[in-house]
Amino acid sequence: MKKPLAIAVALALGTTACGSDDKGKAPEVVKDGTFTYAIPADPGVLEPATAVLGSTNTVLGFAYDTLVHSDATGKIIPGLAEKWDAGPEKVTFTLRKGVTCSDGSPVTARTVADSMNYLADPKNKASLLGVLIPAGMKATADDAAGTVGLATAAPNPFLLESMTAVYVVCGKGLADRSLLKDSTSGSGPYELTEKVAGDHYTFKVRKGYAWGPDGGGIVDGMPGTVTLKVVKDESTAANLVTSGGLSGGQFTGAERKRVEIIPGIHKGSAPDGIGELFFHQGDDRPGNALDVRKALIQSLDLADLRKITGQGNAAAPTHLTSLAPDPCRGDSVTGNLPATDTAAAGTALDAAGWKAGADGVRARDGRRLTLRIAYSTSAGPGVQAGMEYVATRFKAIGVETKLAGSADAKYAESLFSTGDWDLAWVPLGLSLPTQLTGYLSGPFPDAKGSNFAHLKNTEYVRLSGEAAKTVGAPGCPAWTTAEASLVRNLDVVPVSQPTQLVASKGATLDVIGGIVRPTSIRMLAE
Repeated sequence: MKKPLAIAVALALGTTACGSDDKGKAPEVVKDGTFTYAIPADPGVLEPATAVLGSTNTVLGFAYDTLVHSDATGKIIPGLAEKWDAGPEKVTFTLRKGVTCSDGSPVTARTVADSMNYLADPKNKASLLGVLIPAGMKATADDAAGTVGLATAAPNPFLLESMTAVYVVCGKGLADRSLLKDSTSGSGPYELTEKVAGDHYTFKVRKGYAWGPDGGGIVDGMPGTVTLKVVKDESTAANLVTSGGLSGGQFTGAERKRVEIIPGIHKGSAPDGIGELFFHQGDDRPGNALDVRKALIQSLDLADLRKITGQGNAAAPTHLTSLAPDPCRGDSVTGNLPATDTAAAGTALDAAGWKAGADGVRARDGRRLTLRIAYSTSAGPGVQAGMEYVATRFKAIGVETKLAGSADAKYAESLFSTGDWDLAWVPLGLSLPTQLTGYLSGPFPDAKGSNFAHLKNTEYVRLSGEAAKTVGAPGCPAWTTAEASLVRNLDVVPVSQPTQLVASKGATLDVIGGIVRPTSIRMLAE
C-alpha cells in the first residue's frame, strides 16, 4: 500500500521555528528534566524507510540524524555532514568525525551510503523513493576521506535540501531492518527505551551526543527523558497542558485560543501543511473532465471553505510547499482558480450532459453524479465541517455526495490503494517542489506509483522537467510556472494555509520542517 504524502501529508505537522515569546534575561533551566509532548496519532511502524505520517517522523526525529538540517529561515546547516559540495547530478558530503550509533557502533561513510542505497533500491519499497530519494540514485563511500557521494541518474536541483528529511539508519538496525518495526537504531540525541503502542513512546538522552544541527550537542536544560504521548483529542491535550500533565503540544483547532491564555504558557505561531482538494481523474470518474472540475469548484466559495477548515487561523495559499526549507516561494495560485459562480457551474454541468433528474440529482447515461469525499478524521472538526459545507454546496447544484471520513491508516489506503474516492481533502505538507512530481505525475498506484489522483498534466511534466535542470534557488521561477499549470488545470486546488500554535509550559522548543527539534528543548525552572 502506498502511503500518503508524508513528509508529505500533513497528517504531518508542518511548522517553522517556535519557542518562548518572552523577552529579557535567559531563564534558569532544569537539568535532566522530563519533557512530555502530545502527538495526535500513534506513529505505527517505526521503520524510517516507510515513515510518512507526521507523528511517525516526530518520534523518529529524536532517535535519528540527517546529513544536513534547515533552520527556520530555510538556510541549510550542518548535521552529520560538516560540509558539502552540491552539483546538478551529485552531492558530496564530508562527515563529522566521532559520530556513533545508539548501540555504540561508529557511523562511517559506508554506514551512510548503505542507509541511502537501501532507500534507493526499488525492491525495498521505501516511501521516500521518488519523493526525497530520486529514482536511480546511488550512494558511494570513501571511509578514508570520510565522504559520501549521492549521484543521480538525472539532474536533481534540490537533492541537498532533500537530505534535511532523510533519516540515516546505523548499527544493528541497518544490518537487520526487521528490528526497526518496534525499535530505533540511529545516531540521534535520544534512544527509544519504551514503546506502548497507542499510548506513549519514551526516550533517554545520549550523554555523548555532539553532532546535532550546526554542531550542537547535549547542553544543560535539555531533558534527560522525553515522552511522546498519543493524545488524539485536542481538548484532552489542552486540559493536560493546563494541568501540567503535558509539557506541550501543537494546536490547530478551536482549543488553541484556550491554550494561548494558560498562565505561564510559551507559544509560537507557525505554518501548517496546505489544505488542498484533489479530484480523482481516473478515466471512469467525473473529475476526469476539466469542465466538471471547474463547475464543482465554481460552486464553492473557497474563502468560506478556508475559514471553516482553518477555524479562522488560515490564509490563502500562494504556492504548493510550506515546510522549511521551502526555497521556492513564488505565487503560483493567485488568479489561477475560478471565481465562485453557482449559475455558471450549473450551466457547465448541463453542457457536459449531467442533467438534473426528478429528485434534483444530476445524471448522465443513467449514472448519477455522485462524489465520494475522502478526508482524515484526525484533521479535526474544522475539516469535518468544511467537507459538510462542500457537500451542501454541491447538493445545491444537483451533485450527490457521500462523506467518507476515516482514520489515518484507512484514509491512506483509500488514497493510495483502493482508490475509493472522487474528491479528497489532502493536507499537503511539503518543503521542496521536487517532492511534488512523484505525487502529481508519473505512474498511478496500480502501477506501483504515487500519482494517487491519476493526474495526466503533460504541461506540468514538461515544465517541471525543464525546471529540474537548474540547481537550487535560481530554478524557482521555472518551478513556480510548473506549479501554476497544475492550479489552472484544477489538478490541485489550494484552499487553506493554516497556522498552528506550538505551546509549552515549563519548557521551550523549536519545531522546524514539521517536527520537534530535540536539541532545542529547554526545561525551565518556573
